[in-house]
This record gives sequence, C-alpha cells and structure tokens, in this order.
Amino acid sequence: MEITASKEVLGQMFGSLESIYPEMIEIRRDFHMHPELSFKEVRTPRIIAEHLRSLEIETHENVGTSGVVGILRGAHPGPTVALRADFDALPMNDEKDVPYKSTVEGVAHACGHDIHTTALMMVERVLVQYRDQLRGNVIFIHQHAEEQPPGGASEIIASGLLKDVDFVYGAHVWDEGVTGEIGFTEGYAMGAGDNFEITLHGDGGHGAMPHTSNDTLVAACQLVGNLQNIVSRHLDPQKSGVVTVGTIRSGDSHNVIPSKAYIAGTSRCYDDETKSIMRKSLEHISKTTADQFGVTAEVVFAEGYDAVYNHIPETRNLKSLVDTHVPELTTREKAPALTAEDFADYLKEFPGTFFFVGAQKSDAEANYTLHHPKFNPDERSMADIGKVFLTAVSHHLLGLEVAND
Repeated sequence: MEITASKEVLGQMFGSLESIYPEMIEIRRDFHMHPELSFKEVRTPRIIAEHLRSLEIETHENVGTSGVVGILRGAHPGPTVALRADFDALPMNDEKDVPYKSTVEGVAHACGHDIHTTALMMVERVLVQYRDQLRGNVIFIHQHAEEQPPGGASEIIASGLLKDVDFVYGAHVWDEGVTGEIGFTEGYAMGAGDNFEITLHGDGGHGAMPHTSNDTLVAACQLVGNLQNIVSRHLDPQKSGVVTVGTIRSGDSHNVIPSKAYIAGTSRCYDDETKSIMRKSLEHISKTTADQFGVTAEVVFAEGYDAVYNHIPETRNLKSLVDTHVPELTTREKAPALTAEDFADYLKEFPGTFFFVGAQKSDAEANYTLHHPKFNPDERSMADIGKVFLTAVSHHLLGLEVAND
C-alpha cells in the first residue's frame, strides 16, 4: 500500500474512533462502577469476551487466571502486533462525587485500567473494519491482575498465545501529562524491585525496667533509619534506587516492652546489579542492627516485577510516527520513574514500547494522582491511546511510514 493510501486509511480509522467515542464513555463508566480486584475478575473479562465475539474476533477466555486474548487475523500475510490493556482495580475506596462512582466498597479504578481497557475495545471496533486490508495479525491482550505480583502478564505469556508476536505495545494514563500529550521513554521507563518484611524477635519486659529485656521496638525504629543508608552509601551515585518502609508495628500497651516488631516496605531500582546490592545490603543492615540491640532479625523478600525497558528502535519509531501522522497529539520525552509494571514481562520477550498518555484535565477541576481516591482522568485519553495504537498497527500492517507532508 502506498504511503498516501495508508495515511488516508489511518485518517478514516481516526474518524471511526471519534464516531464511537460517546458510546465508549458509557462502557468505561460501567467498568468504573464495577471494579474488580486482581485475580478475582469475573464480570469485566466476561464483558470483554462478549465484545470480541460480537466482532467475530477469535476469542480466548480464562487465559491464565482470568485474562482474555483476541486475535484478529488479517487477509494477507505479515507480522503480528500485540496491543495490551489491563483491567484490574485497586483495594481502596472511591471518594469522587460523580454519578459513575464505584459501587463496590473498598475497590476502585484509581489507576486508569478502565480507561486502558475501553481504549483497546475502541481499537478493536475500528480494526475489524479493515481486516481485508491488514497484512498481518493483531493480538489484543486484555490482561488481568497487573496490580498484584506475580501479575497476569506472566500467565498470558505462558499460555503460548503470544508465540508469534513480532512487536508489542502498551499504554498507561499519565497523571502528570495534560490531555493530548504522549510521553515516550527510551530504555528504562519504570522500576524493578522487591517487597520486604522484617520481623525482629527479642525478650520483652516491663517498660520501667528496660535493662532486663531486649527492646525490639527501639531496634525497629533504629533499623528504619539505618535502611536509608542503602541508597546514600551502598549504591553508585549514578544509579537510581529507593528504599521505603511503609509499615511498622510493635506492641499494644503503654508499659510493656514488646518481644516482637514488624517492618514492611519496598525497594526499587532499574538494573539487576543494583537490585542485588540493595537486597544484600538490606539483609545485612537488618541483622547487624538487630545484633546491636541483642535481638534477631528474620528477613523475607517477595520478588516484584522487573524493570520496564523500552526498546529504543521501536520507541523512537513510534514517537516519529505520532509526530508525523497525529499532529493533534504532542509527544514529549518522559523521565523514568520507579513505579512498577508487569508490562516488563512482554518487553523481555518481544520488541516494543510502553508509552504514557496525558490524562490531566486543563480546566479548573482538581487533578489527582494515580492511586488517589479521587483520581478521575480525562476520558479523552481513551481516544488518544486508540490513535497511537492504530498508528502502530498501520505502520506494521499497512505500510504507514514516517514521512512529512
């Protein structure tokens, strides 16, 4: 297909996307009202599967725990492009004052996964109209359980349904970017890390006689401070890392020295070498601090996701394609962040990129960050995700090139 023809087709796709946008808002708000936790998704994947079947897209349900994979086979041979959206929610309350507020107590779509899912459903609605023109296939990955390690990505990869994938693309709403901005990060884009739990054991006693006991609470307080030396004194200053203690529990009486203290937190970085240093340092500091107070430390690590590493050629290529063919969107270089995402698993298997789509409203309405109980992204971000996905597919399967008018 000639460049001009593929540009015309992409323009037609964008028109179709805009025409169904009002309808898709209602679908997104329905998802928002009925959020489901990781590995417990039932209603959401059922709706997605029904949607795919209605479009006569090959549909695979219960992939892993509850993932859904659709395969659109083009009429002509060519590469296979995978597009991924996640659909699980967070264990927190929805505090927004909107008609589509969560109806499930203690569960909320505060990370935008309902936006991601609906955007991919829009793309599916559009692409089926061009099945006869596609030179290759598109795999639609509707992924469960992104929020809870070990995550749904590894289960979907293990299913074997992605074995023929040549390129993979994913998107996430971006609370720091205004609507219409697309953020690209070459190389490391999101962090890797561990969660850790430290339990200190000692001999408790009377609060008035500390010399007769080994105080786990004082040891825990000292340990929280000592752990901060890992980043400042154990890591190469040119490497990024963070150690955060999110929980400390000990004791239940004003005059009892507790015999046990519990600390939990997370460590984040980008590369495997730094991750290893942080883990060894955390364990060493925990045990030496415990020794200082005559108590013992039991350290347990829970492996988190690997770092999201965006392949540089695919990232640069998609950014150039958006600059060339989607002038209504503005691309930006986005700085890496130490937040985590199991899209890393796909990028370890296939070339591709994970991009960020601005969802911050530009009017006077308050904007809140991801995971905030009042997070309410601009729904226009759905169409923006859709346009970037369609641009990627058009490049690989319709011959769309980077070309200035």
